[in-house]
Amino acid sequence: MDQRNFQFLFYGFAAAWALVAIYVIVLAQRGRKLREELNRVRNMVGGGAAADTGKQKR
Repeated sequence: MDQRNFQFLFYGFAAAWALVAIYVIVLAQRGRKLREELNRVRNMVGGGAAADTGKQKR
């Protein structure tokens, strides 16, 4: 294969990995926001710290 073909192959793989990395970062941010929102809702309902640890108040 020609050297130019390897360059295009490298650029293609680099672009694909960059897209995957961006997607993973976006998913992590959404997950963090969802966790924060869930904690806010738990606190509003009255779960407090017990809901954060997964234990019920007695």
